Amino acid sequence: MAAPRPAAGLTSEWRLVDGLRTHTRHAAGPTTGAPPVVLVHGLAVSHRYLTPLAVALSTTHQVYLPDLPGFGLSEHPRGAYDVRRHAAHLAAWLAAYQLPPVCLLGHSFGAEVAAAVAATHPDAVRALVLAGPTSDPAARSRRGQFGRWLVDNLREAPLQAPVLFRDVWNARPWRALATLSHSVRNAIEADLVRVSAPTVVLTGERDPVVPQRWREEATRLVPEAALVVVPGAAHNVVTTAPTVVADAIRHLLAPQPAPTDR
Repeated sequence: MAAPRPAAGLTSEWRLVDGLRTHTRHAAGPTTGAPPVVLVHGLAVSHRYLTPLAVALSTTHQVYLPDLPGFGLSEHPRGAYDVRRHAAHLAAWLAAYQLPPVCLLGHSFGAEVAAAVAATHPDAVRALVLAGPTSDPAARSRRGQFGRWLVDNLREAPLQAPVLFRDVWNARPWRALATLSHSVRNAIEADLVRVSAPTVVLTGERDPVVPQRWREEATRLVPEAALVVVPGAAHNVVTTAPTVVADAIRHLLAPQPAPTDR
């Protein structure tokens, strides 16, 4: 909740991206040459709930947390962007920051955006983490998704509520509802099959938004993907299990040993 004030090694900055003043929270991290990690938030929220994961990763990586247009501290466009427009904006953000190929993590609706970027801009994405990716075709409607989120709220830590309320207030409820409509119209499967980067599909064991059948199907669709399930966690696994998620990212980015001749 500290932004734009510096806190826990994180600072805020704004850049003009595609005509919109876009806010980014940044952890400088060590200068080890490790690939930067970009964390993309989900529907109706912002960089705020990703802060614990950013802090956990900042010991080994530079970490960037952009607020998508209309959310957090970024400028509000006239309407609510769909997945394609958010992906185009995120690709423009990557170009503006002139980063080397990044590890891109998207959570929930942010996973839809991240998958679209990885599919259309493969040179910009070194590795991909799809955390709690929406939306399961078995519940691809506003009613279906909202019902699953209601169940998830009963499984989440209640201390997350102030962050959620603040983010919805910043975005405005109409934008959250319109973005949900865009999410359920987006067939993420079409992007998953085009992803060429090494990928981890990561979910909480108790996530009702991404049940077992859907997380296994999403993993199968990506040509080079592994599934990581965090015991005891629900949908907001990136907030409630940041150390476990950070370790999964480090493992994904670790150099692979060269094959040996026998």
